[in-house]
Amino acid sequence: MIPARLDSPFVAHPDGAERTRLSGPGLRSFRAIADLWGLTEAQRIAVLGEPPRSTYHAWMKKARAGEALTLPHDTLLRISAILGIHKALSILFNDPAQALAWLTGPHRGTVFRGASPLTFITEGAQDGMMTVRRTLDGWRGGHIGHGAAEGSFTPVTEDDVVFL
Repeated sequence: MIPARLDSPFVAHPDGAERTRLSGPGLRSFRAIADLWGLTEAQRIAVLGEPPRSTYHAWMKKARAGEALTLPHDTLLRISAILGIHKALSILFNDPAQALAWLTGPHRGTVFRGASPLTFITEGAQDGMMTVRRTLDGWRGGHIGHGAAEGSFTPVTEDDVVFL
């Protein structure tokens, strides 16, 4: 079995023991990133999948103390997305302030339509997080941000589709 990695977009369904092994370090990493990004408690809870506030605080208390905890699979996937976004930002921007400005500023691009990527992360549920992650991964891979300006292409129409 390939070990699950929190920074992989394709985290396997880890069993209970693997989820327990990943939960504490993942949550501590999430907290550090959330602190860097200046997330409010409500935003943190939203990013983690809307656990009850008391559950969120119990998780954080256990993670800080190094106690064993087992997060739900969905929560680990969300943390994985945040770790991937943070990693991509650190690769794309030498200056953490520039990365934060990109994350929190409004974007006119096709994907964001005037919203900030952080809005997608905190209000767009798991799909919003993955949209930001895929955008950054595409940019890192050289598939976005080069050549023609975003949105300057002609959309595909029904007339462009060829049936054989």
